[in-house]
Amino acid sequence: MSTEVRLNTALERFEIHVDGAIAGYVEYQDTQSERAFVHTEIYPKFEGHGYGRELVEAALNSTARDKLGALPMCPMVHHFIETRPEYLVMVPHWARDGLNLPQ
Repeated sequence: MSTEVRLNTALERFEIHVDGAIAGYVEYQDTQSERAFVHTEIYPKFEGHGYGRELVEAALNSTARDKLGALPMCPMVHHFIETRPEYLVMVPHWARDGLNLPQ
């Protein structure tokens, strides 16, 4: 199966497509210096194949390239960052306490 993550700026979300079909998305809201990830959804038919991880990783990597910080408001993005310390640097220090992330 081929996968592709696309940025859909009109809907403010990153979408993952599997063999051309949309399999899920992560919604965001941008501020001047951060991208708040507010909701992630993987459609039931596509669950359990690692597409959520692939989607979140691509969204965070794109956010880093855009030189924006990350605010993991959504549980899936929060868990991804919490379990991969290399992404913690994207979360501003001022937000870490409120998000229960290490300083």
